[in-house]
Amino acid sequence: MDSSKEVSLEIFPYIRVYKDGTFERLAGFEIMPPGLDPETGVESKDIIILPDAGVSARIYRPSSASTTTKLPLVLYFHGGAFIISSIADPKYHSSLNALVAECNIVLVSVDYRRVPEQPLPAAYDDSWAALQWITSEEARGEPWLRDHADFDRLFLAGDSGGANMSHHLAMRLRDDVLGKRVKLSGIGMIQPYFWGEKPIGAEVADPGRKAWVDSWWRFVCVSDKGCDDPLINPFAVGAAGVEGLACKNVLVIVSEKDILRDRGRMYYEKLVESGGPAAVEFMEIEGVDHVFHIFDPSCEEAKRLFKRVASFVNSDGDDRKEGDRNVKGA
Repeated sequence: MDSSKEVSLEIFPYIRVYKDGTFERLAGFEIMPPGLDPETGVESKDIIILPDAGVSARIYRPSSASTTTKLPLVLYFHGGAFIISSIADPKYHSSLNALVAECNIVLVSVDYRRVPEQPLPAAYDDSWAALQWITSEEARGEPWLRDHADFDRLFLAGDSGGANMSHHLAMRLRDDVLGKRVKLSGIGMIQPYFWGEKPIGAEVADPGRKAWVDSWWRFVCVSDKGCDDPLINPFAVGAAGVEGLACKNVLVIVSEKDILRDRGRMYYEKLVESGGPAAVEFMEIEGVDHVFHIFDPSCEEAKRLFKRVASFVNSDGDDRKEGDRNVKGA
């Protein structure tokens, strides 16, 4: 990019926009091809799932997977504030290899369209279309899914903005005819990206960081409601809340040093109050910040996170009690 060009806006650490209308992403633009990861023994490949929109996905499976034992199926949405990263981002690729190896699952990571090329709700539309696809006969005919995935144990999962989309998918499923035939086993929400105009918790004592996060959303979503738009604040006036969330179980994981932490905890508490999902679990990991596991999937805290997700997706849920697994750092 020409360094002499005049900058009109910079949304750190995501994107720089120039006065001539061009832009450059500041992170998440690197590319890692799919294939066998020798460290984890996980295989991956890319497929097109929405030809008309050009939306692709990367499928992961343990190389040891057999056709005799079907594995839980996870539809995954990466983070990046709806601006950066992709299914080919090396950091996400490494993290998902580690997650799949620990959980022993089949995972489909969706490459939804991003801002600013495609304004919201394009990312939400793509995530919904991906859910429709994963429940279709076409998906059941995809060789890796046909041979290894248990479509009756379908989970949504995502980190940051991807967790946000998972919530909205389950709420849309509540009201859509698709919800009558698709039963989600659970949602794994890792450091979910929810926000609001009025500061809460740690946001009150850190107005600078609050304003910084405000700027992310106001760039992504042009709305007269600002950070109380229902897409980012499910508990704002006029938002749908969490009543009737269409899944059996929910796991919410937050990080102690993450400015988004208190929003994730509030989401967990509202779910428990709603009496909706059969079980709602919460985990707070001490000493780490937002999406730390993407930057260092080999650290001990990331390993604990992956183990907790593994426990979640491999349990039938019968031994859970609503809200009874509020664990800090374990």
